[in-house]
Parts: sequence; structure tokens; C-alpha cells
Amino acid sequence: MRIQLFGRFSAVALRAATLTLYAAAILPAAGTALAKPAWPERPVTIIVPGAPGGTADIPTRLVAQKLSAMLGQPVIVDNRPGSGGIIGTQALLRAPEDGYTLLVGNTGSHAINYSAYKHLSYRPQDFVPITDMISFPNVLVVNAQSPIKTVADLRAELKKQPGQLSYGSAGIGQTTHLTAELFRMRTATEVIHVPYRGSTPATTALLSGEITFMFDNLTQALPHVRAGKLRALALTSAERLPGLPDVPTMAQAGVNDFVVMGWLGIFAAARTPPAVVAKLQASLANVMRDPEVAARFKEMGGLAGGQPQASFAMFVASEQRRWGETIRASNLNLD
Repeated sequence: MRIQLFGRFSAVALRAATLTLYAAAILPAAGTALAKPAWPERPVTIIVPGAPGGTADIPTRLVAQKLSAMLGQPVIVDNRPGSGGIIGTQALLRAPEDGYTLLVGNTGSHAINYSAYKHLSYRPQDFVPITDMISFPNVLVVNAQSPIKTVADLRAELKKQPGQLSYGSAGIGQTTHLTAELFRMRTATEVIHVPYRGSTPATTALLSGEITFMFDNLTQALPHVRAGKLRALALTSAERLPGLPDVPTMAQAGVNDFVVMGWLGIFAAARTPPAVVAKLQASLANVMRDPEVAARFKEMGGLAGGQPQASFAMFVASEQRRWGETIRASNLNLD
């Protein structure tokens, strides 16, 4: 009897062992089948915190087209203008942190706002800067029909009519706003600020004569300057540009200490998987090196980016410090 029970126990044990070995053999295959697919497996959205057709929108759509071809998935541009980039930035932070929603950050939303607003709904540590997209100077422009021909003419008019003339901007806290504020301080003049929901409506207002002047992003203003609809008075770059050889820098026009460069870059939410961030940076850097992208950006008056992720993060941090010092010196508060 003891031998029989032992024999039965051995048979049961043998069957159990066989099943265990079988399960061990098939589990790796099942695990492989259930493994998470490589990113991306569905469309990617890039939020642009500006109006369609504006400074951030036009280069982003070109980049999105190239990035889509590289990733093998649609890349959708979602415009969320308003509040100096805050609305679009908040939209990113409400999305899952999986790399499928990205943001075009800029000098305003990711450098200026941190010092200009005491009660901002986001912080630098909420984001991971991936890479820069394009950089460009601003250009001081007036309507081509305006009697103002030079920066000296504009200063004279502002002195003659203090607090009566106006300038437009792409929104409160944007570089188009603070560059004009810097001009106001440097020239000791008074002027009315009219903020718009993006660079396109602001430029449209200047073209229609609603405002007197604007420090527009060169990428936005250049087509209108070339078409003879806007008159460029000066550039905020350190040197003249080959594409606009007759337009002086602000220093050459008589306003010193006035070099301002705008930039756009791609950001993701802070907890985006590092592997996804690395793939995005590598893909975007390849897009920026694309000859068509570089040529188009140059035509717009800008320079293509593509910095390594760490380098771009350091640049963004330096911009936050730089604009913070400027804002504190001018006692500017946008709340």
C-alpha cells in the first residue's frame, strides 16, 4: 500500500512538473506578445500656443510634416492661442505624460512668464526641454503708408504725442510685448500696449492701421516687408542680416543695449519616459538638419535648431535667468 501511494504521488508530481515546465516554456513567448509596442504607435500632437499662420505655427507645421514621415505616424498641430502662451501650456500639462502630446514653447511661455507672473500655473520642473526648433530676431515695423521712416522719426512722434500712440503684441508677456517695453524704457517714451491673441492678428492690426508700430518676429513680418506692406525700421539682432541689408540694427539706429533674439523649442511633460524623449530629440534633430527645413527657416529670417537635449535645457535655464533680471529691473508684473 505504501508503495502504491508513493507511486500515485510520483505520478501526480510528474504531471505537475511537466505542466510547470510547459508553462515556463510558453511564458516568454506570451510575454513577448504582450510587450508594450515601441513608441509611437498612434498619432502625436504638437500644441502651438499661438494662432494659425503665426510665428510659432508656420515653422511647426513644416517640422510636423517632416517628423510624421520620420516616425511613421501622423503629427497633428493643435493651436491653443491666448494669455501669453499659458493656455497652450496648460493643455500640455492636462495630457498624459507619454510623449504623444508635445508643446512648442518659446521665449515668452518658458522664460519670461516665470518672472512676469507671480501666480503662474506651471513651473520649469513641469517640463523636459527636448530641443530648439528655430531662433530669430525681432524687427521694428510700421505700416508702409506711415509717415514714420526711421527709428528717430518714431521717437520724435512718441515724444510729441505721449501716451496717445500704440503698439501691438502677440500677447502679454511675449517677446513682442517686452521688446516694445524695453524700447519704451530705453527711449523714455509713453505708449499704449494693445495685446492680441497671437502674432497673426497683431500683424493684421498693424497692416490695417489700428496700431502705430510693432516689434514683430522677423519670421512673421518678413513676407509683408518684402511685399511692401510693412516698413522695417530696425532689427534687434547684433548685426545686419544679409536678407535685409538696408535695415539697421537697433544700435545703428541710435538705441543701444538692445539685442533680443526670440526662439521656439519642443517641450514634453516632465515624466515623459526618457527613451521617448531621446527618440524625439534624435528625430527632431534630423528634421532640423533637413536641407528643405534649413532653407525654409532661412527664408523666414531664422536659424534652424536641433541642439542636444541637455544643451537646450541649459539654454532655456539661462533665458529664464536673463529675462528674470530684465523683468525685475523694470518692475514688470503681468498678473
